[in-house]
Amino acid sequence: MRVSVVLCLLSVLLGASFVARADFHVSTLGSDTDPGTRSKPFATLERARDAIRESKTKRGLPKGGITVWIHEGDHRRTQALDLTEADSGTATTPIRWESWRRDNARLLGGVSVPLARWKPVSDPAILERLDPSARAHVVQLDLRALGISNLGEMQSRGFSRPTAPAHCELFHNGRPMTLARWPNEGQFERIAGFPSVSGKEDDHGGNIGGIEGGFLYAGDRPSRWRDRDDLWVHGYWAWDWANSYEKVTEIDLTQRLIRTAPPYGLYGFRKGQRFQFLNILEELDQPGEWFLDRKAGTVWFWPLAVFDDPAKRGPDTLLSLLDQPLLRLTDVSHVTIRGLVLEATRGNAIEIRGGTSNRVAACLLRNIGNNGVIIEGGTGHGVVGCDVFDTGDGGASLTGGDRQTLTPGNHFVENCHFQRQGRWSKCYVAAIHMRGVGMRASHNVIHDHPHCAILFWGNDHLIEFNDIHHIALETGDVGAIYTGRDYSFRGNRIRHNYLHETGGVGMGSMGVYMDDCASGTEVFGNVFYKVHWAMFIGGGRDHRVENNLFIDCDPAIRADARGMDPTPVWRDMVDDFMRKQLAAVPAALYRERYPEIRTLDPFFQAPAGFKGIPADNNLVARNVCVGKWLDLGWHAKSEGFLQKDNFTTGDPGFMNAARQDFRLRPDAPALRLGILPVPFEKMGLVQNADRKRLSQLR
Repeated sequence: MRVSVVLCLLSVLLGASFVARADFHVSTLGSDTDPGTRSKPFATLERARDAIRESKTKRGLPKGGITVWIHEGDHRRTQALDLTEADSGTATTPIRWESWRRDNARLLGGVSVPLARWKPVSDPAILERLDPSARAHVVQLDLRALGISNLGEMQSRGFSRPTAPAHCELFHNGRPMTLARWPNEGQFERIAGFPSVSGKEDDHGGNIGGIEGGFLYAGDRPSRWRDRDDLWVHGYWAWDWANSYEKVTEIDLTQRLIRTAPPYGLYGFRKGQRFQFLNILEELDQPGEWFLDRKAGTVWFWPLAVFDDPAKRGPDTLLSLLDQPLLRLTDVSHVTIRGLVLEATRGNAIEIRGGTSNRVAACLLRNIGNNGVIIEGGTGHGVVGCDVFDTGDGGASLTGGDRQTLTPGNHFVENCHFQRQGRWSKCYVAAIHMRGVGMRASHNVIHDHPHCAILFWGNDHLIEFNDIHHIALETGDVGAIYTGRDYSFRGNRIRHNYLHETGGVGMGSMGVYMDDCASGTEVFGNVFYKVHWAMFIGGGRDHRVENNLFIDCDPAIRADARGMDPTPVWRDMVDDFMRKQLAAVPAALYRERYPEIRTLDPFFQAPAGFKGIPADNNLVARNVCVGKWLDLGWHAKSEGFLQKDNFTTGDPGFMNAARQDFRLRPDAPALRLGILPVPFEKMGLVQNADRKRLSQLR
């Protein structure tokens, strides 16, 4: 008996020892020649990856899987950490890459430079170029002395441009600094005109000019600028929903003429549209601005902190150098990245392609040159409980599922906080972008975005319990939640979201924007407060707008029937593009899953020259409106919008509208129409272990 007890205890101890050895530790103070234990950790993530591969080859994955514990400090990345199928776990033996306990482990794609390394400007020629108000504050950094030479190049980016790694950027106090520009950030000049009669009427009735001939500006501000070799312009050249950055190839101070390098603005240049000049030393005239001279290898910066008082200098500055993702997972499955800070890459923070059931959880992604997380293909990947701040392009982009079979991809973004996306590519770089079939965005908070919050294309997506506000801060004709231009996008549900206090220039912004005849979407139980056009149906069919609350919107619902318009832009869209889009998906499958599509058959089977497609079979039922209700225009007819049991006049019975408490009282008059209470308590972030861990990061 005693022998068996001893053997049993020995077995337990050996098992515990084996489990302990299955985990690996990585520290900036470690060595890759060490065994990777807590007391003798590895130095690099690559060594930990290789140790897992060795362990799998020799012993397989232990029960409970393997954790790579990443300890406090900056883990500098000069290349992506590449994980492949060989680095996968299983559903019962997952692999985790996680920060150790309460440590702040940061994967850093740049270099941290103490403000003490920056020096006051002493060169009289440089001081003379600086604005007098800036001379006592601007400091400079010799990058060559730090061994930094790969600074990247500014390149044309924005609407319709391919995404490429950004150029080197400067960050301070945890935020991106502003490249010196004129007018200053948030302000714009206007295109004054064109050097000759080069304009033409476009399909929207506007006059477009410029292109190769350039465009004219007003005033003489550029005459102050000495070095114009790396001068750029950023603008909304023809429309408030399409921006781009263009390199200036010629600036004629006499004619006040600017010519830019190809590919030019996609839609040309329209008189009166907004633009800025940037990358100009002479315009470094306020705290937080900087200028990079690539030829000299020198950066000039007006710090937010007090430079001449070491006690008040604040955190170090960061320069982004890595032109790759920090983490790249290819055909990997059952891997979790948790509790890390990912910062200062010029590319994407994390890329996941193929594989299944990976998670990015409780991570802080900030100061990223392109996107936060890119997911392409595979199934069941999730971004959970993360903060994604200050990205040059979008936040989380999900692509998956199969539109030919309507097989869902099941990717999701849940319980995440997105703020300040679109630093560079302002338009259509959503905080959450979903493409394909069967994605989910739930319990997220999204705000401070120049354009749209959630962008989706495809089928059977679910968007629910999100809190979205202060979007469209620099653009117009945009929706907080947006899709458009495809009759086959069906089965999408937008439920129980809080959309409020949105911005917009020009045409303004919408809450839910069904653009260019998008159809077949359920919009149920949402709250719209102080949104311009809250629910916008742009020519579409078969929508269900039910049980929503509209407060102080202008109007609650706006709809048109643009598919009936005979002008070329709409006839071409319906007859050509949308006909092809519908023909590209399996007819029988889609008509079985979405029977309403069958009502389109008589129109698309008609010979050329048919009279258009009306906006029909839209149900608007059991909604509450305080303020302007419904606006039908542009060929829309009331019979295409079945209105039923909507509360549109009087006091609906809110708890306290003055304090934005839009819950309905038990005796609320609106409830008598069958309107269901909206679950406000479920909207926005859910406080759980991931959010608690994230709050400890800095």
